[in-house]
Amino acid sequence: MPTLIKSIKQQQESLSAAEKQIAKYIIQNPDLIPNMTTKELSTKTGVSEASIVRFCKSIGMGSFKSFKLALVRDLTIAEMNITDVTNLQKNDSPYDLFQKVIQVNKFAIDSCTDSMNKKELDAAVTTIKSAKKIVFFGVGGSSIAAVDAHYKFTRLGYHSITSLDFHHLLTVIPYLEKGDVFIAISTSGMTKDVIELAQFAQKTGATVIAITNLDKSTLHKLADINLCTPNVERDFRIGSIPSRMTQLTIIDTLYMSVFHQIGDKVIKHYHDARNEMEKLRR
Repeated sequence: MPTLIKSIKQQQESLSAAEKQIAKYIIQNPDLIPNMTTKELSTKTGVSEASIVRFCKSIGMGSFKSFKLALVRDLTIAEMNITDVTNLQKNDSPYDLFQKVIQVNKFAIDSCTDSMNKKELDAAVTTIKSAKKIVFFGVGGSSIAAVDAHYKFTRLGYHSITSLDFHHLLTVIPYLEKGDVFIAISTSGMTKDVIELAQFAQKTGATVIAITNLDKSTLHKLADINLCTPNVERDFRIGSIPSRMTQLTIIDTLYMSVFHQIGDKVIKHYHDARNEMEKLRR
């Protein structure tokens, strides 16, 4: 059972009558809560939206959004976190794991809705659209998202740069200028190499956009724009699976958003590239 649900059970007796109604529904239907609004939960429980807000505060959460994010993380860790090292002892068949990978990735992507700030996303798209150079950087599992982003924005005609070599990027960043963008990708927001390059990029006048978890991490605090991902994995894990999917979802969103704004200017180049690729097919 998820830790947060256990905590709610333990606190039930100290709650008001309306809050107990909410607690009862959440305990019985924890998987439904992350995709619900306060209005929907109010209808299901027969209490006011104000009671839901009070319930969240009574159990130590600042808001319903914070509660949902905590529950998402708890459910993922408790029920579906196939990347937890403790699962090494499980005897799941390959097909069982196939089903779990699908489930955990779907859950992670759905959770992105609650962690994303619309204004920050709009600001990121506006900033990227007018940039001359865009540098993408991530370490470990996050480097996959950086490479994917580099590939996509190169197709859009941007001077897009990425590298797995920290020292190589140290030689690239001094050429950034005001209006250029450094996109720092880190699940924890605490990766030293990512933070140091982000700070270096800021000194040039470039805008730093962070793709990182919804925590007040070092990267989150220093970034000019934050595109937050939900907490869907433990820091100590077998490998990055759901966290990588959340990063790729944000990269795809940025790519499609910019493409929709400048597509008329680049579509001919897409067709030209497509025609050449077709000639190479055997």
